[in-house]
Amino acid sequence: MTCLIEHTIVFAFIGPVTNNLMDPRFLVYVSCALSIWGDRMWHFAISVFLIELYGHNLLLTAVFGLVVAGSVLVFGAFIGDWIDRKPRNKVAHASLFIQNSSVTACCIILMLVFSYKAEIEQIWNGWLTVFCYAVVIVLADLANLGRTALTITIQKDWIVVITGDNRSQLAGMNATVRRMDQIISIFAPMSVGQVMTWASNVVGCGFILSWNLISLLLEFIFLSKVYQMVPQLSTKSQQPIGEHIERQMELLNMQTNQENPKTLRGTTMHGSAMHVCFHKVLRICHICSEGWKSYYRQSVFLAGLGLAFLYTTVLGFDCITTGYAYTQGISGSLLSILMAVSAISGLMGTFLFTRLRSNYGLMATGIISSCIHVCCLMLCVFSVFAPGSPFDLSIFSVLMGMNSSINIQKPQQDRLHFYPSQGNINQPILPDRSSIHWTNNTVLFDNIHTEDHPDSFISIILLFSGVILARVGLWSFDLTVTQLLQENIPELERGVVNGVQSSMNYLMDLVHFVMVILAPQPQQFGLLVIISMLFVIAGHTMYFFYTRKYKLQGDKRFICLPDTKLYSGILPAVLERYEEILLCMHTM
Repeated sequence: MTCLIEHTIVFAFIGPVTNNLMDPRFLVYVSCALSIWGDRMWHFAISVFLIELYGHNLLLTAVFGLVVAGSVLVFGAFIGDWIDRKPRNKVAHASLFIQNSSVTACCIILMLVFSYKAEIEQIWNGWLTVFCYAVVIVLADLANLGRTALTITIQKDWIVVITGDNRSQLAGMNATVRRMDQIISIFAPMSVGQVMTWASNVVGCGFILSWNLISLLLEFIFLSKVYQMVPQLSTKSQQPIGEHIERQMELLNMQTNQENPKTLRGTTMHGSAMHVCFHKVLRICHICSEGWKSYYRQSVFLAGLGLAFLYTTVLGFDCITTGYAYTQGISGSLLSILMAVSAISGLMGTFLFTRLRSNYGLMATGIISSCIHVCCLMLCVFSVFAPGSPFDLSIFSVLMGMNSSINIQKPQQDRLHFYPSQGNINQPILPDRSSIHWTNNTVLFDNIHTEDHPDSFISIILLFSGVILARVGLWSFDLTVTQLLQENIPELERGVVNGVQSSMNYLMDLVHFVMVILAPQPQQFGLLVIISMLFVIAGHTMYFFYTRKYKLQGDKRFICLPDTKLYSGILPAVLERYEEILLCMHTM
């Protein structure tokens, strides 16, 4: 009897735990955590590896960033269409294999290059080294494409199917994945960074290689288990864009063959190969074109485009803003603390999203998040004109040569004294490249002297206060638009539309790098802040027009409140106030 009671107690405690561990949502969380951890380690390590390979020069890193952004921009729609056409389990497994195998192969090549760099440089007059650099960049780009496909598959499609019609559960899963991403972004680069610091780059490559092999096996098992436990994942709507275009191309080929049978028989093997290649390229172009048209036709087009506009900003913790911070006397240790605080602020944004959505509805959550984001970023605009800011528009006349005649008349010693007196006009954001160390999107400078520091830190305090506080509204808004895309995009177009959304994000991110190339001086950073703010306001304005359209149409999806009095009283006032703020900003 006692034994039976003990077994009953053990089952009562272990049973719920076992059920939770075998829940599809938990398996998805574990799979996403493994994938995100590997992505964060690789994203940090590849920047360091490319810097080390090319002698502390930023050329390879710049080329890699351009290739990654360009490939997603070009192939985003094609990847999404491939996701729509193929079964979900095959897409997930193929994306997982492409990502992890590419990283593994890249790590092997990097280990060989780091171990035998001197010998490799002697082969083919150094061209073997160039070939290795090219292979590393191509493999890293393939890994990024695989990661993009896997992210769209799991986070944009599988989660929607698993949660079904339970939108609260969908919001909870989205927020949980984002929280994991924020936490892992702190600890994953730290782990591989410690290995690379205390051991070597070769050991760091081996560490990442081992992680990817283990992660590949575990993620494959977990995703396969989820696919078996959720029968809805095995069913998918038919006739996506790619299949429709494929049938049109087949009909066109049949007509061509019937009209010119003799010409077809006389075609050489080379001609037929060129013909097949041409039609494949034509098909890819058609898929991309139809994908962008499909994206434009979506009811949530303005919301997605508004989210993409938020990528055109220097108001974040990337190498540009951190590089500017170093020119203003911010130490590396302090900046690492600020990055941790920023991650905590992002976590608060995910909790704010779930709370606002449950109380005010999804679209109203986006409006409130937009207001929080814009108001916090106004601190960054104030920092441009605050004491200690190096903002000086006269730098444009100096750089464009408008004052060249005056400078020619001045002696060399006068010019040397002239520039420091105006806040180091000729000092770039990225100084001597030999003094650059990379730590998780952060550039650390050794050659910062005390005389280069500003007289007041009020400007830099306002800048980073705005950036950190704005993360609350930013991540809440991001989760809002993400769920709107999940809920409103038809299943048969879910992949291609999210693929185009990724392309738009990368496109707007490229625009912000072009801005920095055109205005690279610290004295011009204030102008970049103002332009970034305009892009942010434009993005939120697009979301406002999207919500305004559904409010005027009386769409029931606009809000879902338990209290109709709250809906009729608070929400219209919020909308009207938000419209007044945007109109005032545009008239300024």
